[in-house]
Amino acid sequence: MEALYWTLIIIMFVIGFAGLIYPIIPSVLFIVGGFLLFGAFFGFEEFGYQFWLIEGVFVAVLFAADYVANLMGVKRVGGSKAAIWGSTIGLLIGPFIIPIAGIIIGPFIGAVLAELLVHKKDFNESVKVGLGSLIGFISGVFAKTIIQLVMIGYFLYTVL
Repeated sequence: MEALYWTLIIIMFVIGFAGLIYPIIPSVLFIVGGFLLFGAFFGFEEFGYQFWLIEGVFVAVLFAADYVANLMGVKRVGGSKAAIWGSTIGLLIGPFIIPIAGIIIGPFIGAVLAELLVHKKDFNESVKVGLGSLIGFISGVFAKTIIQLVMIGYFLYTVL
């Protein structure tokens, strides 16, 4: 039975990492869900207030990393708030319109369209903002991957 429990916990973590590619999946909820499953299956005795405090900080950092990376990528190249919104919308719908490639193309197209349509910027400048959005997105995915690995590592350190 213990192997089944660990399999379910690992599945939760894997789904959490899938959320890095499909942002519609709330990654952090599945990571925390894995912790809660462990507690339900094996008991919460090993999780003290320090564990929850540290993991809570990581959760906040995860949310901030996503927003800050996108913001920095767009703002660094002179993009507007509309480009940030366009990038976010493109990120959410891109993978569904163009599977796999949409995760990269969606934020780029969203930021470019926002700059072209809302702020009437020229095409080259809009593409530059789209590339900034793409770099911000990739930076955010990289940062969130590291943070999630640290969260799971700390969990394993605590329970094993």
